[in-house]
Amino acid sequence: MKKIIYLLLLSLVFACGGPEPRKPIETKSGSFIKESVERNKRLLEEEEVLIQQYIAIDSIHDYQNSAAGSWYSYEIKNDEASYTPKEDDLVTLTYNLRSLNNDTIYSMEEVGVLNYKVDKQELFPGLRSGVKLLKEKETAIFIFPSSMAFGYHGDNNKIGPNTPIMATIEIFKITKKEDLIEIQN
Repeated sequence: MKKIIYLLLLSLVFACGGPEPRKPIETKSGSFIKESVERNKRLLEEEEVLIQQYIAIDSIHDYQNSAAGSWYSYEIKNDEASYTPKEDDLVTLTYNLRSLNNDTIYSMEEVGVLNYKVDKQELFPGLRSGVKLLKEKETAIFIFPSSMAFGYHGDNNKIGPNTPIMATIEIFKITKKEDLIEIQN
């Protein structure tokens, strides 16, 4: 009798498989992401048209396109300097932000003088890339599409969602990473 009970229990254990996974009721096709990508492409195209219109009207400055996707024009160029900031360098700078209508959003006085450790501190993407293009004692005007500025969220203060902006960036001093290490020791 014990053998029969043992065989019954053994057959129940092997007859019952493990838990069967539940299958999803509906599957997602990824269409939301595709729609978002298309919407962002259209937005960037529209902003680039506005930026090109601004550049065409601004006959004073000669704008260049950066590899990062912004446009810039030097106001003060320092031909004597050759070094541009690299990661971990300390850059002393200031900047202002304006709309494409040239309305001041944040003045240099509001921003103040900043000490920025390159690629180690939070700045909006356009400013991070713009700083790396300038040398000591240079000033340039940058035009950023919203994707390089404050994006779809804005800055929760004066800059609304999906707003392209202009910035004038002035670099006062660049302290190389190696020089910072010597100062600390």
